[in-house]
Amino acid sequence: MNETGMRNPACGIDSNGLKTTGAVHYNFQPAALYEEAIRRGEAKLTADGALVAETGQHTGRSAKDKFVVRTAETEDAVWWDNNKPMSSAHFETLHADFIAHAADRDLFVQDLVGGADPENSLPVRVITEYAWHSLFIRNLLLRPEVEALASFVPEMTIIDLPSFRADPERHGCRTETIIAVDLTRNIVLIGGTSYAGEMKKSVFTALNYILPAKGVMPMHCSANVGPDGDAAVFFGLSGTGKTTLSADPSRTLIGDDEHGWGETGLFNFEGGCYAKTIRLSEEAEPEIFATTRRFGTVLENVVLDEERRPDFDDGRLTENTRCAYPLHFIPNASETGRSGHPSNIIMLTADAFGVLPPIAKLTPAQAMYHFLSGYTAKVAGTEKGVTEPEATFSTCFGAPFMPRHPSEYGNLLRDLIARHGVDCWLVNTGWTGGAYGVGNRMPIKVTRGLLNAALSGELNDAEFRTDPHFGFAVPVAVPGIESNVLDPRSTWADKAAYDAQARRLVGMFIDNFEKFETHVDATVREAAPQMAQAAE
Repeated sequence: MNETGMRNPACGIDSNGLKTTGAVHYNFQPAALYEEAIRRGEAKLTADGALVAETGQHTGRSAKDKFVVRTAETEDAVWWDNNKPMSSAHFETLHADFIAHAADRDLFVQDLVGGADPENSLPVRVITEYAWHSLFIRNLLLRPEVEALASFVPEMTIIDLPSFRADPERHGCRTETIIAVDLTRNIVLIGGTSYAGEMKKSVFTALNYILPAKGVMPMHCSANVGPDGDAAVFFGLSGTGKTTLSADPSRTLIGDDEHGWGETGLFNFEGGCYAKTIRLSEEAEPEIFATTRRFGTVLENVVLDEERRPDFDDGRLTENTRCAYPLHFIPNASETGRSGHPSNIIMLTADAFGVLPPIAKLTPAQAMYHFLSGYTAKVAGTEKGVTEPEATFSTCFGAPFMPRHPSEYGNLLRDLIARHGVDCWLVNTGWTGGAYGVGNRMPIKVTRGLLNAALSGELNDAEFRTDPHFGFAVPVAVPGIESNVLDPRSTWADKAAYDAQARRLVGMFIDNFEKFETHVDATVREAAPQMAQAAE
């Protein structure tokens, strides 16, 4: 593999016209990228050998600055209510300005793959201005064998130049920050932000556009598989426990964030994990904690103490502190990134209103309803101006990355669930005994116990009650779990307050789902919670 730092012809005209008089560092491995990142002042070492970088102003995704190019091909395929359009003319100008900006800069190139299923994979060339960005994306995507790089042909190109500043008038964008996605030519331009997660989510966006047309379901989820081959999918928005709960030492981890479900089963889109580290505990999450002490891991916006050890309780830079590491850093990770069809689908929510039960079984229609709803809740104090629980509905548990209409993904999922007889569960990792500020966060031991019971089939013979507000089936008793936890109303000291909170949440669900009602059939509409029942 070439690690000389010399210019490489592979970063020439076949990278959409990008050329530079600077050095092109082609497919550098971790040690060389460490050296470059530290030499350039981009990052520093922790006491345990991880690389830590700060992203400055942008400590998360800039969703309002993401645009999709509107072309004849994408006109009727993209869900424009959810995707900001950019004209082809503006993109051409932006692309030319990116090329001009890079003309005298050193660049880092990684040839990688999105998708562990060879029939549904996307070869991606990622060109970055920063060495640590090159290591980040090398950790996150799949790394081809050295021999395969000689004949590598990218089908998608990402150019990430944090020092570039967009011009809203010239480029048809909102601010100096830009994430422009051309789904026709498969080019992504990222500028004005150092947040590395934009790169991985750009690949996810492209796969979410490409795969449904092939009958493959792209999913914002983690996945693992048991010793008997029983795979499980975990949907959930940030903070609901997707990464934590799928990192189960008794099961093999397929991946922690993005997967496809196709003809032969599940496959990981990625070759690594991007885990949140705020308040990371060695006791609660030993597998993830161990990765933060390894050479090759990238820590993002993590504060170091005087001995250069990470202080995961320090959120002064952001609550969105992260670590990015190759999947094989997890001891029980899958070597192939693939499994058969799932036996169970878990939809995770962190209900800060304290209304939802810790686990409920969903019918296929209810599963589609909750998949399209994509509910969780923000809590007071995590964002400026949030003083009480605030509902978040992100359709398909990943609206920012969905180019197509949610009904396309929902119908695909419903068909796959029916075809393979998958059991579906809603799991609340949020609050019990009251809303946030009064109640307590659901103990992770309780959640793991309920998940184990669901995944093992133990709940198949359980007695269930029908939730009076949401209509789904809730187990009455589970061995090892206090029964009152299974009935959220019984955990509230003020039952009238619970009833009022439940009515409020039901109303939020109903209001949010109005935009989907014309796109689903009667069985899915009937799966909605009922205001009349909630008021009893």
